[in-house]
Amino acid sequence: MRLGMLLKYSGAPNSLHLEEVLEAERLGYDSVWSGEAYGTDAVTPTAWILARTTRIRAGTGIMQMSARTPACTAMTALTLQALSNNRLLLGIGASGPQVVEGWHGMPFGKPMARTREYIDILRKILRRDAPLQHQGELYQIPYAGPDATGLGRPLKSILHGDPDMPIYAASITPIGLRTAGEVADGVLPIFMSPEKADLITKPLRQGIARRPPGGNRPPFDIAPYVRICMGNDLQACRDALKPEMALYIGGMGARAKNFYNDFIKHFGYADAAVKIQDAYLGGRRSEAIAAVPDALVDECSLVGSPDHIKDRLQAWKEASKRDEVGSLLLSGVTIDSLRMVAEAVL
Repeated sequence: MRLGMLLKYSGAPNSLHLEEVLEAERLGYDSVWSGEAYGTDAVTPTAWILARTTRIRAGTGIMQMSARTPACTAMTALTLQALSNNRLLLGIGASGPQVVEGWHGMPFGKPMARTREYIDILRKILRRDAPLQHQGELYQIPYAGPDATGLGRPLKSILHGDPDMPIYAASITPIGLRTAGEVADGVLPIFMSPEKADLITKPLRQGIARRPPGGNRPPFDIAPYVRICMGNDLQACRDALKPEMALYIGGMGARAKNFYNDFIKHFGYADAAVKIQDAYLGGRRSEAIAAVPDALVDECSLVGSPDHIKDRLQAWKEASKRDEVGSLLLSGVTIDSLRMVAEAVL
């Protein structure tokens, strides 16, 4: 099981602590990932990390598809790949309608169709088998709409990169996971439990089974985000993680369209998911945070003393042996927790 870490992507720019990244690289961590919502973008911190390191890989976790054309994403990825000795991991995702329409001013539309077309275009650009052409429902390249000049022509990237650059998709919905399994090389679930891994792996494997025969695709990487808070007071560690979990479960989406809330219901916490959302959307954030069950935190996070966390890591190791986890991506790390997990896993 490979280890990775997540950078913070909110707050002041200096919250991206380089010392943690350098320590992770020294300890043998495989990757560090940068996300984006509606503030810090994923690319700039990734470039910054790649420039300051020599071995650890850096991933975009994730680049929002609606914020960039597929060709723009491919150009960015090829450039970072070339400048970093092929250490880039490309993660993309649909985000949600509140961000896509409310921030980027783009239609949310059909996220699975977008994922399929987007990755298809990325792979065509990376492989350079022919000048780029794509005629889909969402993307037409060259553009030939009613306002086209008619001067567009198929082009081939002038930058030669690794055509097998791994592409990750972020999803936790069944249809999204099936799509990721079919067209991507890895998935980035924001919530996962080693005891309930089938909620992720079952739809993924259905998607993987739909892949066309042949090809030389690498083993599929399931890389969940796992929050960590280490300390001798177990309850205090749990409580430290609840505000972020309440935000996603209760506030990241509308009442009728919150993918995280839906997942937590399937996860076995339907009553809690309703309470968290009702309180959060009602402006009662403290109540929403208090409604996050301790058991939910324990299942999908690493909390408590070093010994307690080491015991919990055994379940993740077993999941890795069953090919249910490839990379464990830690969120909220400190120097001490990085060292403790490395000692237990690597």
